[in-house]
Amino acid sequence: MGNRFQVKDRFADGAQYIDGHLRPGTSGQSHTVIDPATGDEVLTYELASTADVDEAVAAAKRAFPGWSGATPGERSDALHKLAAVLAEQAEDFAYAESLQCGKPIKLSTEFDVPGTIDNTAFFAGAARHLQGQAAAEYSGDHTSYVRREAIGVVGSIAPWNYPLQMAAWKILPAIAAGNTIVLKPAELTPLTSLMFAQAAKDAGLPDGVINIVTGAGREAGEHLVGHPDVVMTSFTGSTAVGKRVAEIATATVKRLHLELGGKAPFLVFDDADLEAAAHGAVAASLINTGQDCTAATRAYVQRPLHDAFVARVAELMESVRLGDPFAPTTDLGPLVSHAQRDRVAGFVDRARAYATVVTGGEIPAGDLADGAYYRPTLIAGAAQDSEVVQSEIFGPVLVVLPFDTDDEGIALANDTPYGLAASAWSRDLYRANRATREIKAGCVWINDHIPIISEMPHGGYKASGFGKDMSAYSFEEYTQVKHVMYDNTAVAEKDWHRTIFGDRP
Repeated sequence: MGNRFQVKDRFADGAQYIDGHLRPGTSGQSHTVIDPATGDEVLTYELASTADVDEAVAAAKRAFPGWSGATPGERSDALHKLAAVLAEQAEDFAYAESLQCGKPIKLSTEFDVPGTIDNTAFFAGAARHLQGQAAAEYSGDHTSYVRREAIGVVGSIAPWNYPLQMAAWKILPAIAAGNTIVLKPAELTPLTSLMFAQAAKDAGLPDGVINIVTGAGREAGEHLVGHPDVVMTSFTGSTAVGKRVAEIATATVKRLHLELGGKAPFLVFDDADLEAAAHGAVAASLINTGQDCTAATRAYVQRPLHDAFVARVAELMESVRLGDPFAPTTDLGPLVSHAQRDRVAGFVDRARAYATVVTGGEIPAGDLADGAYYRPTLIAGAAQDSEVVQSEIFGPVLVVLPFDTDDEGIALANDTPYGLAASAWSRDLYRANRATREIKAGCVWINDHIPIISEMPHGGYKASGFGKDMSAYSFEEYTQVKHVMYDNTAVAEKDWHRTIFGDRP
């Protein structure tokens, strides 16, 4: 990375982006962004107060009439320009994302940043396709059609695991549909959300269309969700916090979109390609150091393949290279914080009492000791009702369990409160199709696990929430559907009026 901008200089004016300008927060409290690979300070900034949230919402409300009144073509052009600006600044975005999250630079460079650029380009095109149902005479005497209209100011909250992509997933469908937005990123990882808003200004989007408030969840976040001028809330995060968001949002009758936790099953039938499944399991469980709601966490392997699968996955995990996120050869970076690393270690340490840690389960020493690193971990022999099988660990930990019949495997895959993503591995088309029908998850991959594309929706079943990010389906969250009906008869005294007053001739 040759062009590493100075973070403190970039955000010298503050870490709140309101009405087109950076400014400091006014809560009287500060927060420090820490590089999780070293424990070093990256940026200390002033957190947002409720007054800052009020100003951001007011800015978004002022910008709404002009932005919602722009033509779809005008909004599309602005988003195409934003995609170009993001591409020009790709190196800075990748550097900032790896610095605040600890992601290996190859992940930021090849996944997070290009994925965000592609998502922006997708919504630039989708902005021109906000269509309702075609006009027709459904009653015989009237012509009906459906309008899709922007709903107003959206107040969204994004998580720390994919700060750039989650900011984009919240912002892009909202503004493509003509809404304006106030986004609260996680305090741990605000840098790329702020940079995204600045890039939008560089691309010519009007001030106030995108606003970023960086504050504590209980102060800034709850005030944003409950704000009377916010008409919709979109939240990505844990199921526990999602329940609190829902309580606040429903109290003010807001539209609500929740993308919550996951505990994705990885179902391997006995006719699967063992080598493909083992490689897929390692990649899918370790992506972003396991800090991914869709990461493979529970591998159910039909008994004839179980022991060979465990042995091969352990071998592959032991080859994974931990190290400096900015080294091109690093495979696995630290977790986002030392607190998160210790939380993951606690799950594994408790599991030793009832299961076998096949490999990993250690905090590395030596050059990595100052960072929030944790070795890739494989656990076998746990019971289906155990903590490591049922709870979201959010770290580089995969649990493997055997099953005998196909019925049992699918039942075990469905046996958690979550339903965000899953995969099934088989060479048998009918077996695979059955898995796609019967596994209760918002996304089911066959013979792969993790790839996402802008054209397809992302969202969950059950305790994983409801509503969709990405794709044209996301417009269901961010538009109001209005039925318009015209009388075609020009008759003053209509026949149906007699059901209310008067007599039939």
